[in-house]
Amino acid sequence: MRVLSDPLGRTFPYLRLSLTEACNFRCGYCLPDGYVADGRPRFLARDEIVRLVTAFATVGMRKLRLTGGEPTLRKDLTAIIGDVAQVAGIAKLALTTNGCRLPDHVAGWHAAGLDALNVSVDSLDPARFHAITGHDRLDEILRGIDHALALGFTAVKLNVVLLRGLTDDALPQWLDYIAERPVSVRFIELMRTGDNVAYFERHHVRATTLERQLEDAGWLRLVRAPDAGPSIDYMHPSYAGRIGIIAPYSRDFCAGCNRLRVTARGDLRLCLFGESGVPLRPLLQQDDDRDELVALISTQLGLKASGHGLHQGNSGITPHLASIGG
Repeated sequence: MRVLSDPLGRTFPYLRLSLTEACNFRCGYCLPDGYVADGRPRFLARDEIVRLVTAFATVGMRKLRLTGGEPTLRKDLTAIIGDVAQVAGIAKLALTTNGCRLPDHVAGWHAAGLDALNVSVDSLDPARFHAITGHDRLDEILRGIDHALALGFTAVKLNVVLLRGLTDDALPQWLDYIAERPVSVRFIELMRTGDNVAYFERHHVRATTLERQLEDAGWLRLVRAPDAGPSIDYMHPSYAGRIGIIAPYSRDFCAGCNRLRVTARGDLRLCLFGESGVPLRPLLQQDDDRDELVALISTQLGLKASGHGLHQGNSGITPHLASIGG
């Protein structure tokens, strides 16, 4: 089997596919003023998505994550899940969501073939959650997470953006939460994008302090799986859940990169903070273009940089994380 690789020998079994740029939350670090449609062409349709996923699966993609914006805003999400779950070679199908539609729809997504779930929950404190997201929906999201756990997903992970003065003191709360819940709580360093420079300067905090707290308390660092995301995961025998840390400003963060991204309009992004995108949509209109599509993707990987430019304040062409799916 052909496997996608770059000049540094990195292979790419993991694809993050954005289904929409729209989001109904107003998170301070991403879309503080809410999503505004720009009138550009519509997002990828179901048949285009299937052709895209099938092409990536033929060259070694085994893990697919559906992202946004907020992917659950798509009325055809359950059908999309069912479509891609049938693509030969896909071993893990995951979804990242803000959780607002979990209570009513998570059972249907699971039945359609969804394996794993990531939910953004920046705080367990209702007031802080509202301050960060612009919404007072924490209780229903937490109920939805408990519902998901009862359904038997292979993995349920919660994402917390690490924010100075808002979430950087919340570890004790989260430890209580995961004492008996088999979830992974991942603290993600705030990343600078084109639209959040002032917010970043006010709230960015490095994850090193949190890492030391975990290690001092006896948490053990786990070996990273080949198809895993960028999280460094820790476990402790006294807890049912785990803690993860995603630190994009850490040394050698990009050395283990194993994922590619495709935007909701069909552009291939070699890096979350890359300088350009490659339009794949013209080759998603008919099945006969698959070989040409695969060849284009493979050629572009020869141009993948060794790392991002965040340390130099360069976030590439990403205006905000909703535009590409994080």
